[in-house]
This record gives sequence, C-alpha cells and structure tokens, in this order.
Amino acid sequence: MNQTIPLHILNGQVMYDYFEKTRYLEGERMIPFNEAMCYGETCKDVFSDEFSKIRTDVHQVTREQYAEITEKPLQPLLNGNFTKLHLWFDTDMFCQINLLTLLAWLDQTDYTEAVELHIVEERFQPVEHYRVKADGYHELYQQVLIGKNMPDFIDLAPLQKGIKLYLDYRDPDSDLMRYIQDHKHLSEDELVSSLLENFKDYGLGDTQYYELIKTCKGYRPKEE
Repeated sequence: MNQTIPLHILNGQVMYDYFEKTRYLEGERMIPFNEAMCYGETCKDVFSDEFSKIRTDVHQVTREQYAEITEKPLQPLLNGNFTKLHLWFDTDMFCQINLLTLLAWLDQTDYTEAVELHIVEERFQPVEHYRVKADGYHELYQQVLIGKNMPDFIDLAPLQKGIKLYLDYRDPDSDLMRYIQDHKHLSEDELVSSLLENFKDYGLGDTQYYELIKTCKGYRPKEE
C-alpha cells in the first residue's frame, strides 16, 4: 500500500473541475465527493453495501451509475492510499452535511490522524482552516442524519450552522418552505431560479428544489 501521497477531497465535481481548470492544487492528488447527503435517507454504516443501495434509490439511478459517479472517485480514500487528508468544503448546508458524512466514515474506520479542513466561499477561495480529529463524528452523523436530532454541542461553527439548516429546511414553517408557499404565482422553473438565488446558505441544486416543490402542500405551478 502506497502511503506517501496526501489526498485532497473536494465537495463535488464542480469544485474538482474548477481546481483542475485553475491548477489551484497542481501536482496534488484530488478526488471529488459526488453526493448530496442533505437529501434522502441513509444508514449507520457509511459507504457499506446498504448505504450504496439506499443512496442509489435516493438519486433514482442504477447501481452501476452510482458506483461510477460516487464510489469510483472515492477509491483512494476507501483503500487508505494516503498519509495526510485535506478536505475542501463550502459553508453551505449541502457541503457541511457531506463533510459530516466523511468525518463519520473516518471515525467509523478508527482513523486517528488529524485532518486538514479548508472552508471555502462560493467561488472556492479558502476563508477558514481547521485541524480536526474525527473522533465522535460517527455518533454525531447518526444523531443528525438518522435520528434527525440537534446535538447539544458541535465544535465546528460551519458544521453547526449546516446541521441546523438541515434539520429545519423541510419543516413547513422553515423560511425555505414558506418562500415556496408564498410564491405560488411562479412557474416551477421561475421558482427554482428564485430559490437558487435567494437561499444560497442551503447549497441545494435545481434537482433538490424541484423535488421540494413537489412535496410542498398546496403548491400548484403556474401554467406556462
């Protein structure tokens, strides 16, 4: 096993493509984490066969597609083929719940080294840096993503904010769901564009917003 190369995990293909284009980490080994853990169900054993089956169903893709998009890029991580780990994540809810999932897996596998966490803004420029031990994050992951409960204490401020948004955003009284209810005069496409512009703290994409609109009781899209 080659254990001499640092590994940089980026939240998603868009960040990965941007770093490739700008050569931001030129010469370094980068992989994307292509998931949306803030949407849909999960299970206790992160990256297990059960996990992959659940997430395949959530994304409504084939098992082969999920393996190609999500699992294949993660192989250097899953194989332990690194000595130092760098995580690059935005402050929004989408990124922070993905971050929690990765930290939970590291805890689950008894990874004891400190992880370098780089918090970036929406244009992927670093704004904060933390050194994090993964200890305790698997329990936190279960409490939040499975139990849907707010922990008493969360050490990382961006993660604390992301978890709070995650636990609230599907509530009928959340700012997000109220906004959908209050803009029934818009078509689905117009509403999704407006949500993308006005709720950047959530980091959701158009696919998640279309699904949320469908679940919003009483919403009837404007006829085109």
